[in-house]
Amino acid sequence: MTEKKTHTLDVPGAVLTYDVREAAAPSDEPTLLMIGLPMGAEGFTTLARHFTDRRVATYDPRGVERSTRTGTPGLADHADDVHRIIEAVGGGPVDLFASSGGALVALELVARYPEDVRTVVAHEPPLPSVLPDRAAMVAALTDIHDTYQAKGFGAGMAKFIALVMARGELTADYVAQPDPDPAVFGLPTEDDGNRDDLLLGVNMRLLAQYEPDWAAVRASAAKPLIAVGEDTNDEMTGRSSRAAAALLDAEAVIFPGGHGGFSGGEYGQPADKPDEFAARLREVLTP
Repeated sequence: MTEKKTHTLDVPGAVLTYDVREAAAPSDEPTLLMIGLPMGAEGFTTLARHFTDRRVATYDPRGVERSTRTGTPGLADHADDVHRIIEAVGGGPVDLFASSGGALVALELVARYPEDVRTVVAHEPPLPSVLPDRAAMVAALTDIHDTYQAKGFGAGMAKFIALVMARGELTADYVAQPDPDPAVFGLPTEDDGNRDDLLLGVNMRLLAQYEPDWAAVRASAAKPLIAVGEDTNDEMTGRSSRAAAALLDAEAVIFPGGHGGFSGGEYGQPADKPDEFAARLREVLTP
């Protein structure tokens, strides 16, 4: 694989930054686009290195790392951005690997632009709308957003971490429990006054409100696969992945590792199982 080349793209309300790694040799394989939300391109560095046989594209969503934003983006905005990135790298159909919030963007993309994608692997989409405890989950996400607005990053992120670690269905009184201590998670206890965090300030409401157009996803010529990590148990992303796959009359495709199974430690966290994950991704992308 050649060294990545970085580009920018002006779109309504944002300037997007994206990277393209060309194949090491001429290839007939479609471009492989890797997306996250709110994770940016950096998080896919290790995974991208496993696909030297095709062009690989990654990008920073609007408001993330190198990409700017104005206003409050919705999932339709992010899907439109991915559509524009696909056009900028040569057009579709592409293969799409989408992680976490990026998996929601992928489902929206498939519904809005079905011609853009050949195969989409939506890895662990956080989808409260498909869960039996939807009301309690929405209340918890709303509480995280409100805590962030009232008390800042550390307090809001502590509640977010506690939620994503919670196993099983939430009860109606989940939000009534004592607030977790940010210091336990190594987070700041003081409020710095910043309210620009995309995850806490915007995405919590997106997760609470979003419901994919399942009819459009099913009708698409694209091949949508819902994936889940073998180490993900009954946390929210594991439960919603399995429930979402069932809505597509399928079972979730099992991948090595957990929610970040492809991670090579790009953000300082321990690496998960990137080699095994890449091999599994190659397997499911093979026609």
